Amino acid sequence: MSVSEVDLRPVSVPGPGAGEELRTMAELRRERDTRLARIEAGDPNGVERQHELGKRTARERLGLLLDEGSFVELGVFRRRREAGPDTEGRRPHTDGVVTGTGTVEGRRVFVYAQDFTILGGSLGAEHASKIHRVMDLALDAGAPLIGLNDSGGARIQEGVAALDGYGGIFRRQVAASGVIPQISVVLGPCAGGAAYSPALADFTFMVRGTARMYLTGPDVIAAVSGEQVGHDELGGADVHGGRTGVAAVVHDDEDACLEDVRHLVSLLPDNNLSHPPAEPPTGAREDVRPRLADIVPVEPNKPYDMRDVVAEVVDGGDFFEVHEGWAPNVLCALARVDGAVVGVVGNQPMVLAGVLDSDASQKAARFVRFCDAFNIALVTLVDVPGFLPGSAQEHAGVIRHGAKLLYAYCEATVPRVQVIVRKAYGGAYIVMDSRSIGADLSLAWPGNEIAVMGAEGAVNVVHRRELRAAADPDARREELVADYRERLMHPYRAPEEGFVDQVIDPADTRAAVADGLALLRDKRREQPRRKHGNLPL
Repeated sequence: MSVSEVDLRPVSVPGPGAGEELRTMAELRRERDTRLARIEAGDPNGVERQHELGKRTARERLGLLLDEGSFVELGVFRRRREAGPDTEGRRPHTDGVVTGTGTVEGRRVFVYAQDFTILGGSLGAEHASKIHRVMDLALDAGAPLIGLNDSGGARIQEGVAALDGYGGIFRRQVAASGVIPQISVVLGPCAGGAAYSPALADFTFMVRGTARMYLTGPDVIAAVSGEQVGHDELGGADVHGGRTGVAAVVHDDEDACLEDVRHLVSLLPDNNLSHPPAEPPTGAREDVRPRLADIVPVEPNKPYDMRDVVAEVVDGGDFFEVHEGWAPNVLCALARVDGAVVGVVGNQPMVLAGVLDSDASQKAARFVRFCDAFNIALVTLVDVPGFLPGSAQEHAGVIRHGAKLLYAYCEATVPRVQVIVRKAYGGAYIVMDSRSIGADLSLAWPGNEIAVMGAEGAVNVVHRRELRAAADPDARREELVADYRERLMHPYRAPEEGFVDQVIDPADTRAAVADGLALLRDKRREQPRRKHGNLPL
């Protein structure tokens, strides 16, 4: 008998037992489809309660987030382990989290969405294992990870196993940090240890009215300290969007929130080895914007909105601002210039005259580090009078926090273009990506003022004795201020000494930035080998 004949012999399999009837494949398929449809439909009562709370279900959210028909679910039949009497009748499929992969505008992402209709979305061992699985796949595939959070927290009945599950999530997030983009969306409660997951993500979104995030809830706080505080007041979206800085973006409803997540993904690379998706060039290198000369007042103390400047520099006036409500004296945004994605950092003269303080330094530092990790060029628009003075700031650690921004720029290896729009004083000038800390190209408008401090302040310090002895201190002060401005603060002093590469017409800013980014496109700079630096946390 030949080998081929042996291979073609039928294989005998055990038949059904006595009284049993072998089911057909069609019956098995129908059973599978029925079971799957029941799981996907969910508990009608739970779905109704979720809608009454003003929230969508996990699957509805994924339908809004992902391209239609692109979602491939993983672990749909996973169930809570048999662990004792408390699991009787409480072992629903999925174990309270929907995990899998799909696409956003055709690009692969991995997702998990906690399902509050099942066991309150609480995290147990199987729930955590499913999240671990999708996180591992995202890292292996080099694709963004998006988590939709809506959970009552650790499943108390599972004890330390639930805590171990959270630890596994956090460890994987840290391993993936700077390797793949991580986005966290808080659409319901996110309490206790669970709150650390959004804090570790690159960008966190929250929805007003339904999202809340805190380590200890109102009941615990009341029991321990007697303080009475509501859920929203303690950890609502506006608290984290405007006071703590945990939330990068805040929305009024889930639909707008998830649409904005899609927009953000369109601006991000798949991973740290790829570049952000570019669009066709827009002719920025020949684009003259005369309105820029009218937006910024010549007077150094007169406010204006830096967003108006950004809108004139970037493609279509469109930019994605992060942490808009937190530390608004500095602006951080993703945008495109001539089709290429850039990160924009700018002082905001509309708030605190654009000074740097502790919060603004932390905000900008984290954004700069994100852009550097993911090959996003940096454009820094400078109009800064210095660091915010006062004992409150000094005691709050403004030195340490300012050092974070300094560190972030110094270690960044992506293309970096600085534009001094108006004034740049003292240490804040250095920190805002000056040539001395590694900016590749420094441009300045013809009204720029670069100095240790403003003329009036400098004269008061340097000539205080002379002013005290002068017959007319005010008149002498005016003379000294004019002399200081003429000798040390004129617009061409820094260019003459090589600290600024070019003084440009404001109308040419968009073209000059596009030119600078084009010449730096192939920039390569290797950092010294080390385990890691010691960021001044």
